[in-house]
Amino acid sequence: MSSNNYKQKLYPTRIAMPADTRAEITGLLNATLATTLDLKTQVKQAHWNVKGMDFFQLHELFDAMATELEDYIDLVAERVTALGGFAVGTARVAAADSILPEFPFDIVDGKEYVTALADRYAPYAQHLRVAIDKAAELGDADTADLYTEISRAIDKRLWFLEAHLQGAATTAATAAPEKVAAR
Repeated sequence: MSSNNYKQKLYPTRIAMPADTRAEITGLLNATLATTLDLKTQVKQAHWNVKGMDFFQLHELFDAMATELEDYIDLVAERVTALGGFAVGTARVAAADSILPEFPFDIVDGKEYVTALADRYAPYAQHLRVAIDKAAELGDADTADLYTEISRAIDKRLWFLEAHLQGAATTAATAAPEKVAAR
């Protein structure tokens, strides 16, 4: 985690929520902002570098995923500022505060990229579910709703990624008996 004190900075607002609650929620939102920014850059890394037979479809899918994440980055940052907080969204803060591991740079094949992204979407999805509960616990239904909206979409994207992997596993499993029979 970065030691950036701006994450706790609050401005006056007429939103009827205690300052300590707003500070806690904006801290949670800034953590989400960092991770979402990091995830977006990792998806773009995959978009730029994927190779293989599924190149075009994965290149397009990864670009759509990155664009979707850009929208969530804006929603989260704007919620921080709507609550009187200070949105902290630089690349350096995102790298320091993200819950995600670094993206592997030694992969080439489309399946490896899909796996790497699925391995990052899953903890991000879990972070969102925890944030839904935390926002609700703090009495902020609006932030919980924002997290729920993002969570539904991220679960869908994770499903898309996993469907690619399941298809690859099924294809390999069904191809194997044919190879044995041909011997």
